[in-house]
Amino acid sequence: MNKHVRNTFIFVIAVVLSGWIGVLVDKIIGGPTQRETLGMTVWLVLPLITTLLLRIFAKDGWKDAGFKLNLKENVRFYISSICIFPIVMLIVCFIGYVFGWIDISNFKGTEFVKVFAAMFLFNLFKNFFEESVWRGYLTEKLIHFKLKAWQLYLLVGIIWASWHIPYYMIFLPIEDIQQFIDVSRLEFVLISFVVIVVWSFMFTELYLATRSIWPCVLLHAMEDAIVNPLILNGFIHIANGKEILVSPIVGIIPTLLFLLVGCILRNMRKSRKMDASTLMETVLTT
Repeated sequence: MNKHVRNTFIFVIAVVLSGWIGVLVDKIIGGPTQRETLGMTVWLVLPLITTLLLRIFAKDGWKDAGFKLNLKENVRFYISSICIFPIVMLIVCFIGYVFGWIDISNFKGTEFVKVFAAMFLFNLFKNFFEESVWRGYLTEKLIHFKLKAWQLYLLVGIIWASWHIPYYMIFLPIEDIQQFIDVSRLEFVLISFVVIVVWSFMFTELYLATRSIWPCVLLHAMEDAIVNPLILNGFIHIANGKEILVSPIVGIIPTLLFLLVGCILRNMRKSRKMDASTLMETVLTT
């Protein structure tokens, strides 16, 4: 069997089963089943462990791990990775405020900056490991199959979303889910599949443009440090029934904006290739 086929298959199976293995661990030891449990730790680390084992023992190596910065000609993608979530959240909050869907009276800039700084630094560290799995390994592996771009977004998104299922169904308290939107666990899983596939569009385009995990690490850290605190720390309050429109995580408006961002990143990447191709043709014909 082709090495890439075999190792990708092993990785996907391990990822999809990791959370359910964690659920089984919690049941065996008889401890709590939500929040920071041993089973949740299994869910978090098993994809990384699988990646490390495949790189070390299954001849995957480290050349395509995406650890290099590749800053040359990619500065605009790095800047984009830092700006995407702040700009989208500003637009969403502005729309919500204008229509009376979002109350921002509890927003305190100094407090938000403190929360942001603490969470951003922590999530830079955490998301280095996550992005080394989802972009540096999974996305890189799927690139070997010469898929069309939309197939790549979809596959990465579905696998990434499938990994989250036990988290949303078991580990995450329903109260936390309903702070974002008042739905059942199953409904939240279905909504999250759409959202994660759209986010996969952005993350994949950043990786394809730079072949580095670092813009994705920055993007992921910005998301964790901005989006979650807005709701969980009470900086904004969304009117009942309007969560489906403007909730930072699952709302229709932010999701459409992230889809637009993905299209913009794709155009940036494609236009750069066209510029390089035009330059090469000019050099060859002069």
